[in-house]
Amino acid sequence: MNVAGPAVGLLELESISRGLVVADAVVKRAKVSLALAEPTTPGKYLLLFSGGVAEVEESLKAGVEAAGSTLLDRLFLPRAAEGLVRALRDDFREDWGESLGIVETHTVAAALLSADAALKRAEVWLKRLHLARGIGGKGYFTLTGELHMVQAALEGASAAIDAQLLLATELIERPHPELKGTAL
Repeated sequence: MNVAGPAVGLLELESISRGLVVADAVVKRAKVSLALAEPTTPGKYLLLFSGGVAEVEESLKAGVEAAGSTLLDRLFLPRAAEGLVRALRDDFREDWGESLGIVETHTVAAALLSADAALKRAEVWLKRLHLARGIGGKGYFTLTGELHMVQAALEGASAAIDAQLLLATELIERPHPELKGTAL
């Protein structure tokens, strides 16, 4: 299982221009690292950052205040799985397990929350984390490991979020080598 690491904060706004103001407020309030601060489809702004628990909590408060009525969603993961934090830095493991799990959610916050739960539930690792960009604001991630571990991780991912936010979970046993060469 993945060890818990630093905190992660997420803010999703309906205004791109206000999103830039919020990003500035977030990094000015406390020492956090921006993992993502950009417009996403359909015309929203996504801000994702990590750091110490107190720092992320303070920056999240500043962001919520600055966002005002443009705030659509927020998430605070005080002890995020280390594998999730690595994924936010585009640091994915190259090796493959015997199975591939896929989780697709309606929202970015749901994708992060379910990925965190999956990584904490079983010894698996993320192969891909895709948030909002080009997919209508949805999120999905793929994870790999031994079959029974991937199954446990998928169960954990599903249980961590409201059923209405979960679009699908899929499991591929022994993915074909050709599939492994794609950008999963």
